[in-house]
Amino acid sequence: MDSLLAHLASNTVAYVALCAALGLMVGSFLNVVIHRLPKMLERQWQRECAELTGETVAETPRYNLVVPRSSCPACNHHIRPLENIPVASYLRLRGRCSACGAAIPLRYPLVEALSGILTAYVGFHYGVAWTALAAMLFAWAMIALAFIDLDTFYLPDCITLPLIWTGLLAQVFQLFPQVTLQSGVIGAVAGYLALWTVFWTFKLATGKEGMGYGDFKLLAAIGAWLGWNALPLVILLSSLVGAFVGITLIVVRRQGRDVPIPFGPYLVVAGLIALFWGRSITDRYLNLF
Repeated sequence: MDSLLAHLASNTVAYVALCAALGLMVGSFLNVVIHRLPKMLERQWQRECAELTGETVAETPRYNLVVPRSSCPACNHHIRPLENIPVASYLRLRGRCSACGAAIPLRYPLVEALSGILTAYVGFHYGVAWTALAAMLFAWAMIALAFIDLDTFYLPDCITLPLIWTGLLAQVFQLFPQVTLQSGVIGAVAGYLALWTVFWTFKLATGKEGMGYGDFKLLAAIGAWLGWNALPLVILLSSLVGAFVGITLIVVRRQGRDVPIPFGPYLVVAGLIALFWGRSITDRYLNLF
């Protein structure tokens, strides 16, 4: 194992290629998580509501991240192994189901490609180190959260809460030398309270809820991983991107101002930018003054 790690450390191209392959495979699994986890949570909530009201809970087929096998939603054709190769299968099938010809959503190869590219860059950025593995876990969770929020306007606690604790655990083992445990703890608290304050200020002023509690937890997780120093940049970038996209939708699509827009994806983008380039961006900004 040591000799393999030493070989990878000395061969950057091989290591980055290996990381890219790993990212593509994880991306394929992330597609399952993005599609199935909200449905699993919905079924769980329905069972809990039925139990509280004394209703009979109807038996449903087993449904989780493993069972049943992946299949085409249009014709229930089971996806064969050769049809499940990340990105390559989509290109070979020309974006169509091999059985019925129904279109395969572009999101599937997009998630796989994005996961592969991000994982490869993490490997290149951090090298052969435990820090790289931790950063990969962070990036994978962020990808899943962004796309789940886009689909459902929901950021599951089963991802955001473990992301907070693993971020703090990463600081215990000093995987990110520029972030101390104290900075991570303060970052988690400050991240949550920052959006919590915005939420209640907006609600008291307008009587409406401007965002969900999942956004608070996501920013807390980012603060736990990157430290409180990264929060101003993350909040600024996510707000700017969110405002730009919101204005664009209103002008181009003539979308009403009351139509909700998920904020999680903007936090994800800002968090990933801060992970890789946050310190250099902040230093350059401070040097201007």
